[in-house]
Amino acid sequence: MKCNIGHTDRVLRMTVGLTLMGLAGFGIVGAWGWIGIIPLATGMLGNCPAYDLIGMNTAKK
Repeated sequence: MKCNIGHTDRVLRMTVGLTLMGLAGFGIVGAWGWIGIIPLATGMLGNCPAYDLIGMNTAKK
């Protein structure tokens, strides 16, 4: 897997993912909040399969 997510994108994804999961964990939002695992995982791995599909890359070359 090649890194296709830049630093700012990674930080934003991980922040959104953790926030959604935290809100779901505390019962503030419904079970759909656990979808935050996806942006968290892609941010941690540095690779987004959707970016591969559309040919997008936010990582520095």
